Amino acid sequence: MIGKARFITFEGGEGAGKSTQIRLLADWLRKQGATVCLTREPGGSPGAELIRDLLLKGDVDRWLPISEALMLAAARADHVERTIRPALSRGEWVLCDRFYDSSIAYQGAGRGVGVERVKEIQTIAFGKMQPDLTFILDLPVEVGLSRALEREGAKSDMEDRFERMDRKFHESLRQAFLGIAKQEPVRCILLDADKDIDSLQGEILHALEHRYLKS
Repeated sequence: MIGKARFITFEGGEGAGKSTQIRLLADWLRKQGATVCLTREPGGSPGAELIRDLLLKGDVDRWLPISEALMLAAARADHVERTIRPALSRGEWVLCDRFYDSSIAYQGAGRGVGVERVKEIQTIAFGKMQPDLTFILDLPVEVGLSRALEREGAKSDMEDRFERMDRKFHESLRQAFLGIAKQEPVRCILLDADKDIDSLQGEILHALEHRYLKS
């Protein structure tokens, strides 16, 4: 039986399969009778989607790291107030492809802004809100980048600015996400994403059923 509405996020480096897994989970929850709000970051509201284009396209050095952190905080504030909180108040399950953990990993660690500085910016932007549950999908950097390259090759809209950053940046991301999972074991579930789609989805459903769903 579906319980009360929950806010669930998916995190991980490039090519981890977040978008695929979040869509599969949304389909499964709807079959159980839940109303689902499927959203993403950067983006998820009209204003935030405009900022997404600025952040994910163009030259690698288009923005200073602190500029990225501030733009992401602005996008997230709009997303939270216009999409996430209203959906939760309507009793919908909110599934989000990335949330503030990505800012901690990408700008805090990978881009060198500093984890604590990014956390302060996020608190100013939208307060203490956090997901009920976060799935962190982990896989080797070379595997993720190879997958991401294949994905972008099939698209005409190249949102690949971060993917084009150097190997050191992507290794920093992976270590940051592993650190988040270790620091917050109650909220975060770390999963090995270097496996087939069905196996990974099975692990996600098992974790969700164990935590929230009642027979």
